[in-house]
Amino acid sequence: MSSEPVDDAPAIVVRDLTKRYGRTEVLHGVDLAVARGEFAVLVGPSGSGKSTVLHLLAALEPADTGEIVVAGQHLTRHVGHLNHFRREQVGIVFQLHNLIPRLTARENVEAAMFSTHRGHRRRTARATELLEQLDLADRADEHPATMSGGERQRVAVARALANEPAVLLADEPTGSLDEDSAAIVLAMFGERVAAGATVLAVSHDERLNQRADRLIEIVDGRTVVASP
Repeated sequence: MSSEPVDDAPAIVVRDLTKRYGRTEVLHGVDLAVARGEFAVLVGPSGSGKSTVLHLLAALEPADTGEIVVAGQHLTRHVGHLNHFRREQVGIVFQLHNLIPRLTARENVEAAMFSTHRGHRRRTARATELLEQLDLADRADEHPATMSGGERQRVAVARALANEPAVLLADEPTGSLDEDSAAIVLAMFGERVAAGATVLAVSHDERLNQRADRLIEIVDGRTVVASP
């Protein structure tokens, strides 16, 4: 299983993707491609399958049929090394944060870096740096239950960025943020794109959508528009 993407290949390729939950088919042949260094956003009505697409791209669950290639990894052909793929190649911001309740904000960010080349001191330094950038330095030792929804969202962003992923997948990453916090998050996404990473977000937030290179519309589980 190769971990090196082809230089001129898109960072994300999806062909004829289908996904069913029980008798309900959520995705009905989705096709999309996102270039390396592109900031794209999936838009469309609630329930149209946008979040499901992100979960499949992050290898959190398998597709029923179709092809998925992310950062050179053929996710529908291989079943091994997925933990390494999720840790080293992609970062994901969950809509509901998915922080570990018993860990502090700093520890939640550090957890993303376990089993990487970073030792304990470097993990702590990286987590501290990201939380400072996200204006959370004074909340680093707090647990998620004591934090606001916007603070938890920013911790989730820090965790997703911890390993400087080649592909960042973000589900409504700015929806619960005020103007200043959203601006910080969007600037950090922009820095990753400028460094050659790819960002694919799901969003109903016009602040984020206006910063995207391209909007990709999904309606009723199908890709219908990919606008520049």
